Amino acid sequence: MTIDARLPSDVELVPGAIKGWLKQLGPLKLNEDAVFGLQLCLQEALINAIRHGHQDNKALTVHCSIVADPQQIMIEVADQGKGFDVNAVPDPTAAENIGKGHGRGIYLIRQTMDEVAFLNGGRTIRMVMKLKGGRTGGH
Repeated sequence: MTIDARLPSDVELVPGAIKGWLKQLGPLKLNEDAVFGLQLCLQEALINAIRHGHQDNKALTVHCSIVADPQQIMIEVADQGKGFDVNAVPDPTAAENIGKGHGRGIYLIRQTMDEVAFLNGGRTIRMVMKLKGGRTGGH
C-alpha cells in the first residue's frame, strides 16, 4: 500500500491529514501503540518541515510518502527548505538543554522508529517502523 501526498505548509492541516493517512493503513491492523507512534512521528516530521523547513510559508508544500506492507511502514517527509545538519541539533536530554524547546521532535522520532535517516541535505526524513514484535493487533 502506498500513500503519496502533498500538504500545504499549514500546521492546522496536519492533524486531519494524519488521521486520513492512518485510516488508509487500517488493513494492517496496527495496535494502539503503533498508531500512537506513527501519529507522533508524522506530526513531528510534518511540523518540523513546515516550521523549520518552510518557515511557515504557505506557498510551499510538504511531500509525504508512506509505503506500508505487513513487515514495515516507511515514511518519507520532504520539504523545499534549505535543509539542516542533524548533527548540529542539540541533544534535548543534556542538562543544559532540558528547558529548551528544540530537538525534542527528532529525539522522539528516533526513540519511536526502528530506523531514521536524514537525506537530501536534511530536507527529507525517512522513518521506518518494523511491524514484527507485537505492533499489529488482530489474530
